[in-house]
Amino acid sequence: MELNGQALTLEQIAAVAICGEHVAISPAARPCIAASRKVIEQIVARDAVVYGVNTGFGKLSDVRVPQGELRQLQLNLVRSHACGIGKPLSEPEVRAMMLLRANVLTLGFSGIRSEVTELLCEMLNCRVHPVVPEKGSVGASGDLAPLAHLALSVIGEGEVFFEGKRIASAEALERANLKAVELEAKEGLALLNGTQGMHAVGGLALLRAQRVVRVADVSGAMSLEALKGTPVAFDPRLQEARPHPGQKAAAEHLLSLMEGSEIRQSHLTDDPRVQDAYSLRCMPQVHGAVRGALAHCEEVLLIESASATDNPLVFAETADVISGGNFHGAPLAFAFDYVAIAITDLMSISERRTDRLVNPDKSEGLPAFLARRPGVESGFMIAHVAAASLVNEARVLAHPASVDNITTSGGKEDHVSMGMTSALKLRSIVDLAENLLAIELLAAAEGLEHRRPLKAGRGVERAFAAVRTVAPPLTHDRPLSSDIAHVAEAIRRGDFD
Repeated sequence: MELNGQALTLEQIAAVAICGEHVAISPAARPCIAASRKVIEQIVARDAVVYGVNTGFGKLSDVRVPQGELRQLQLNLVRSHACGIGKPLSEPEVRAMMLLRANVLTLGFSGIRSEVTELLCEMLNCRVHPVVPEKGSVGASGDLAPLAHLALSVIGEGEVFFEGKRIASAEALERANLKAVELEAKEGLALLNGTQGMHAVGGLALLRAQRVVRVADVSGAMSLEALKGTPVAFDPRLQEARPHPGQKAAAEHLLSLMEGSEIRQSHLTDDPRVQDAYSLRCMPQVHGAVRGALAHCEEVLLIESASATDNPLVFAETADVISGGNFHGAPLAFAFDYVAIAITDLMSISERRTDRLVNPDKSEGLPAFLARRPGVESGFMIAHVAAASLVNEARVLAHPASVDNITTSGGKEDHVSMGMTSALKLRSIVDLAENLLAIELLAAAEGLEHRRPLKAGRGVERAFAAVRTVAPPLTHDRPLSSDIAHVAEAIRRGDFD
């Protein structure tokens, strides 16, 4: 992948972050990078006062730094800002962060030498991954702490994961035949200012969330079949009467999953029910609205992937260096919080369907708790309790981080985005959702066992087979924890796509 500051889709990010695709700076980007660097060098040469080039940072921006200490200024910046806390980000998240940072640096607004960006690309290609603690960012001025840990590795300090081990950066660079850089004026700041930490974590979580919403259609269709429900509410005419794109897509998917259903045909003429409960009937509306939230977030991230987010920015054509606030993570923080709320509601409607499957008062003749011998056996009773606990945790996590603010940097940075918190919470909620949908898939598959020999729709039967590949029928009580874990992992692999 050649980088020139272009917009990167989630799939392109995943190709590098997860699949290991190699990257390089596009030749077309080099003149822009060189031109912006020349502006910085000219500023240093004439000793003009420019924030971040020869001043302190944040509250200390009014402190002038002598020319002889400009390299030390950048070095101190990186070292002092490496205050991350907690467990390291995953390898794909770090790779996504490196890719995104390298890409926006090639836009030519950062005043950074191409050698620095080239090293980021080479580290990606050699799989030298900085150890980046996941906590410590407030999302303005960008993800300072996470990106500082990335920058530490660029200068040969800190730690990295390399060849399966956590080792000193200097050692890993030497073993990979890479050379650390010595930061020049503004380059430390250019590496630290940006939203790429939250973008990496939230973007990869969004990619998983997109799979989750499709799987929710699958588990919902399977539940509807097990409960002998009707697909009438998915009629295209209803969706055209309220033509939200997500709603139409969900209804179309649900109908396709149920094509050829023998279960539906078995009760088509003598079903006394007029309509199903909301958790079944309103799947297009709810699942569709979740799709809308995800689509909005994806659009925000696409724009952000091609955006210069450090400060100040260098405009080479006029040699202007302008201080602003493009590092502020509000657009991403709002979007991640929106998706977190949407996925939590998707979990809520899934849990309601699971309740209908196990509750003998609602399950249309299925045995209580889907047990073969109710009373002697408890079946899926506690699996549903576990689902309730997952929904509760997601609801707590769904409180928006972006509505909070704590003033930092002595009052200079008096409004921050908390975007990294939004991203981390979203990642946690998606993990909960994958496990919750695993419970619904298991329960719905068990429900189908009790409708045999009748078969469900062709799409539902394919999903049923995928469940049975990793989890056998519940012919007697057994611990279901491993079954839930196996189906959740199957969801992550894409077995239900």
